[in-house]
Amino acid sequence: MISLVRRVTAVCVLGAALAACSPADEHRAPRPAPSASAVSPAATATGPPTLAPGPAGLTPVFEHGPRTGDKTVALTFDADMTADQGPRAARGERFDNPGLVAALRELRVPATVFMTGRWAEEYPGQARAIGRDPLFEVANHSYSHYAFTDDCYGLPTIDAGRMRADVERAYTLFEKVGVRAAMPYFRFPGGCYDRRALRALSAAGVTAVQWDVVSGDAFATDAHAVAQGVLDGVRAGSVVVMHCTLSAAPTTERVVRTVVPELRAKGFRFVKVSELIGASGGRR
Repeated sequence: MISLVRRVTAVCVLGAALAACSPADEHRAPRPAPSASAVSPAATATGPPTLAPGPAGLTPVFEHGPRTGDKTVALTFDADMTADQGPRAARGERFDNPGLVAALRELRVPATVFMTGRWAEEYPGQARAIGRDPLFEVANHSYSHYAFTDDCYGLPTIDAGRMRADVERAYTLFEKVGVRAAMPYFRFPGGCYDRRALRALSAAGVTAVQWDVVSGDAFATDAHAVAQGVLDGVRAGSVVVMHCTLSAAPTTERVVRTVVPELRAKGFRFVKVSELIGASGGRR
């Protein structure tokens, strides 16, 4: 079984060429997000489900769905590419993972892809195909994948005055490349946020989505160990964080091909994050 230290470390910032990560409290220091007008599918009576605002109107944070009843689980994939990684992509580094997407389609696994705007810009055809496939839903992971905190696993940070624009820019890129109805869900780069970030996002109409199961696929080479870590961690309502970045998470397709049939054999049903949020009845 993968140790907690390894599992927390492994999720630290795929999108940047980072130095070693270290375990840390998940409530780090992030910042703002898109305005409500920028999030075209913002929460409405007929739109995607979101959580009710937290105390003092703070942006709500979703970590997992109901633990009772239907044994549902959401696989989520961060399509990470940091704004300054264009030269690496030009040299042939693969920040995409078509084999993983093909495996999800072959296995008929619904999934939520948290995509950076820079990734969509680099791979517009793939972003459009994912965004138009009813099996998937696309959510926001910022444009730049720069940290919304001053201390987030070594990620570059973004100036406070540019943070909302960075998230809005991602939604703009999604629309430009043909992603239809990107969801009003946002995942902080590195998973780092604090009260100031939640306050800054409060007018955006988004729900921040974290996780309760860290796959450990980031920089991993042992697919069996990663798969076992997921299988050991999943409970009813779990949100699993994985990655759609071949160069930094090369085992993820193999992990999915192992985990999916085993969880189905245990009675689990795969759903998108939106279904888990809807089943929560607006509760965090």
